[in-house]
Amino acid sequence: MPPKTITVAKFCQLSGIGKTLTYDLIKDGRLRVLKINRRTLITMESVDALLGQPSNP
Repeated sequence: MPPKTITVAKFCQLSGIGKTLTYDLIKDGRLRVLKINRRTLITMESVDALLGQPSNP
């Protein structure tokens, strides 16, 4: 089963998008996140939507 969320650092590493732009995308609502304590986790659904890939069922 693929992960439902990804860390900001892992998203930056996999996408090649920098941390500042990633947080701008979060602020603009283009990436949805879950906040768990101090961790910010990006939903894979929003990653797929941003990068133009279909979500995994």
